[in-house]
Amino acid sequence: MAAALSLVALSVGLAVRLALPAQAATQLCGATDTLSVSGGQYVAQNNIWGASTPQCITVDGTSFRVDSSGHQNSTSGSPASYPSLFKGCHWGLCTTDSGLPVQVGSMPAVTSSWSTTQTGSGAYNVAYDLWYNTTPSTTGAPDGAEVMIWLNHNGGVQPAGSRVATGVQIAGATWDVWTAQMDWNYIAYVRTSGTSSVSDLDLRAFTRDAVARGRIQDSWYLIGVEAGFEIWQGGAGLATDAFSVTVGGTTPTDPPTDPPAGDRACTATLRVDNSWDTGFTATVTVANTGTRSLNGWTVDWTFPGSQQVQNAWNAAVTQSGQSVRAVNAPYNGAVAVNGTTTFGFQGSGTAPGGTSLNCTPN
Repeated sequence: MAAALSLVALSVGLAVRLALPAQAATQLCGATDTLSVSGGQYVAQNNIWGASTPQCITVDGTSFRVDSSGHQNSTSGSPASYPSLFKGCHWGLCTTDSGLPVQVGSMPAVTSSWSTTQTGSGAYNVAYDLWYNTTPSTTGAPDGAEVMIWLNHNGGVQPAGSRVATGVQIAGATWDVWTAQMDWNYIAYVRTSGTSSVSDLDLRAFTRDAVARGRIQDSWYLIGVEAGFEIWQGGAGLATDAFSVTVGGTTPTDPPTDPPAGDRACTATLRVDNSWDTGFTATVTVANTGTRSLNGWTVDWTFPGSQQVQNAWNAAVTQSGQSVRAVNAPYNGAVAVNGTTTFGFQGSGTAPGGTSLNCTPN
């Protein structure tokens, strides 16, 4: 009988042990407290950087909840904190087996899924923070660019800088674009219709848009992907329910194969809009003259004199000597049959007349 009771006790004890969680939830209250989770693949951070007021978060794997917050920053200034999870590197602290850094010019698919719980009080955003450095690594602040992707916001907050574009179509949604100059280039994409979750969000598409706007260079490196809440006021109850980042593979918009381009064709024409003694502005119209939709285009031309492109919009424009090349932005590469799209630029020198342009489908 004693042996039988011992077996019963052993079975009960084993069941209790098996029911225990693999990793207990951990509370972080220090301003710079961090916790490595999911075997080191991600790091959670309390990240109070713009205030001295208290904040605590409870982390459980790739989820966390803001337990308490005493922040009361002005919404016209900087946020108090950015409690978040990240993959890659943040100011020299790096996760394991992240697949990062990746060079922008040859960036593979980078996608992320994120679900959140949001509150109706307080002043905050729900935002990704992507960091780019001119070299593959840094022990301090990145020196290239910061790309923020605001999925939602509350309490009248807005990004730094000024709004430079509205109604931009990226990754199946519409965004307003803001830019500012800090110690690095800052660009923020604000979703015009807020959401609490995304699935397989195409982070590469935002990167390519920022390249087209001249905020990121192809030679730079994406070193970290972060997701959390910039909090100005309040914040208790905000939560990340699940978060993941995948580097490599395909995005939802990637076709399984590249269809033949033989029946794709396009033309491009240049129109001078304004000119003065030392410069001019021009608009280039790209027209789809083929029988298939364009999935991208490149326009090449040669200036007749010493003209130089000073800046451009709605295309990534490069120049070598008199030769100029323009490549579509991520949001205007698709052109329907018989459809058109445009890009523009400002140049120095005498306005070119009768310039011949060559358009090539990508």
